[in-house]
Amino acid sequence: MNENCLFCRIAAGEIPSSRVYEDETVLAFRDIAPQAPVHVLVIPKTHISGWSAAKDADDALLAHLVRVAAEVAEKEGIAASGYRVVSNCGPDAQQTVPHLHLHVLGGTEMKEQMA
Repeated sequence: MNENCLFCRIAAGEIPSSRVYEDETVLAFRDIAPQAPVHVLVIPKTHISGWSAAKDADDALLAHLVRVAAEVAEKEGIAASGYRVVSNCGPDAQQTVPHLHLHVLGGTEMKEQMA
């Protein structure tokens, strides 16, 4: 755990969140500033600052993260109509929390600009 990381503190239960999914390695919770009717963040509980910081040893965790994103979409009722999975990497991409995470967005027709 990185004590200065917001998402590490959420994963540890130090900061409350609206949890949608949780297992030993991954947590999914509702975004506090949603950009779509459904906006859930999926994070590894282990601190990885971003995709570039992931190691070969993280491969199984990264695959699980993607599978959980699909499971969250199903659970939230947006899998059939379609959803978007987004990951911002670094400041130029607007990654505001330096902890690897996926945004699962849906519940409305997505505009092209977010592609």
